Amino acid sequence: MSTKLPRLLAGLVDDAAVFPPGSASLPDAVTAHRQHRSSWYAELVGPLLVPASTVLNRELHALVEPLEELVVGLIGDTGLGGLSATLAAVPPGVTIQQVEVAVAARGADPQPGLTTLFPLVERLGGRTVYAEIPLTFGLMGALDRLVEARAAGLPVAAKFRTGGLAAELFPTPTELATVIHGCQQRELPFKLTAGLHQAMRHLDSETGFTHHGFANVLAAALVASGGAGVEQITELLTATDPRPLLAPIEQRLEAARPLWVGYGSCSILEPLTDLIQLGLVNGGIDA
Repeated sequence: MSTKLPRLLAGLVDDAAVFPPGSASLPDAVTAHRQHRSSWYAELVGPLLVPASTVLNRELHALVEPLEELVVGLIGDTGLGGLSATLAAVPPGVTIQQVEVAVAARGADPQPGLTTLFPLVERLGGRTVYAEIPLTFGLMGALDRLVEARAAGLPVAAKFRTGGLAAELFPTPTELATVIHGCQQRELPFKLTAGLHQAMRHLDSETGFTHHGFANVLAAALVASGGAGVEQITELLTATDPRPLLAPIEQRLEAARPLWVGYGSCSILEPLTDLIQLGLVNGGIDA
């Protein structure tokens, strides 16, 4: 019995079980994450994403063994000012792989938040910090600031929201294509969060929101890395037929994923199931 997970999909899905709409309890999320990390599909799974407050108020401490090496990504619900204290409170057995923090509210200029963030990053011990930037005013200027910070040696990258509890939190395909293209032009790694529940773009019958598909984004990121413009990227993000998406994906299965670091999902098994149904993962068993 052998397992097979294409290199292209390694670390694609961060475990965001405690966040909506899944909203698992922290004990349940930690238990399930251990199971994911010991499974045949473990290489698909990124860190367990937890609110920074669960470290600061010691909720996580009682759930982790000192020698466990639980890999975690901190979501900065304490704000920029609380991150240093949070990292000082990390219990034995927990490794912080990354920190993700919003630098501006939707519609606000992200530049002041980045100005506050960069000196803080220098004190975070080399951990990658993903600055969540709203897809509104000042976006491209913020990307340029991140590029400048990276050139100066700061481990920063971008993060964008692709869904949520309101329709305006879902960017249009053109808006998302512009972001992907902008990051590609700047060689800037990026993460996505929220809304990517299924592989294919689809209409959610319960909410009425049209969700982006993570396979759409993967194909879009691949063609962007090959020099595609916004129009071609938009076409792939709009597609509801998997065939045009599978062509670029299948050509690169054993290559590293370019620039798109991955995304947080409240379910690991749902994207895994979609990947199996698309024929991109073999289900963990070779005869």
